[in-house]
Amino acid sequence: MLDAENLDSFEIEIELLLEGIFRKYRSDFRGYSRASIYRRINHALSVMKVEGVSQLLGKILTDPVAYDTLLQYITIPTSEMFRDPEYFEAIRQNVVSHLKTYPSFKVWIAGCSTGEELYSLAILFYEEGLFERARFYATDINPVSLKKAEEGFFPLDQVSKYTQNYQKAGGKSSFSNYYQAGYGLAKFSPFLRENVVFADHSLATDSVFAEVEFVSCRNVLIYFNRPLQDRAFQLFYDSLGTRGFLGLGSKETTSFSNVKNKFDEVTSLTRLYRKRSLA
Repeated sequence: MLDAENLDSFEIEIELLLEGIFRKYRSDFRGYSRASIYRRINHALSVMKVEGVSQLLGKILTDPVAYDTLLQYITIPTSEMFRDPEYFEAIRQNVVSHLKTYPSFKVWIAGCSTGEELYSLAILFYEEGLFERARFYATDINPVSLKKAEEGFFPLDQVSKYTQNYQKAGGKSSFSNYYQAGYGLAKFSPFLRENVVFADHSLATDSVFAEVEFVSCRNVLIYFNRPLQDRAFQLFYDSLGTRGFLGLGSKETTSFSNVKNKFDEVTSLTRLYRKRSLA
């Protein structure tokens, strides 16, 4: 455990590291929760066999490959298909009927990681007869995660859990219809990616890029500090069209944000919100 003096030095070094990353690579982690950043960088130091944060900074400033490695620890992708099945059931019950009134619509999966949320929503809208009308924007700051999402391969040993989630989420078919198994992997059907745009986008630095009818950003904001959360919420609000929907993770809420009076709660337990009409 670090003593007070060493802890202070460690915190200063972390700030310098985050500033260095921003200036060199334009990736902005300065607004991330410090508890999460400290934990992840400590883990990276151990795995990358670097003695300290200052040495890590020197390494990533001169070696882009080392930065790419560090990025995998700062943005640890942790997700699963149909995670929190009640969330997807709530979409079927509260969002689908609204989207059926549109000839076409756009869905933004912000912080899509390796694609589990994207494929879950693609399957859901396919089963509800809306897939052909939908255009999905799957965005993340981690190029390795984006590439994995675009490839559509997932560990076969996770599929049993995914199947259970899918069934609890109101799945209307056999989950095995959507993938082929082989060599320890499940390859999900290419048609699920036909209407998808994969793109690099940072909630910390980038602006609105499209008007959408539904934003799903789950278990991302919990890693942000309050100012960065507010920035992201404002991006979502500005991106959503009239009476558009916003979905958050189970531990995230608009209640204490800068947009708390701009959204109506659709279902509190599933963190589903709807943009208020302008007065």
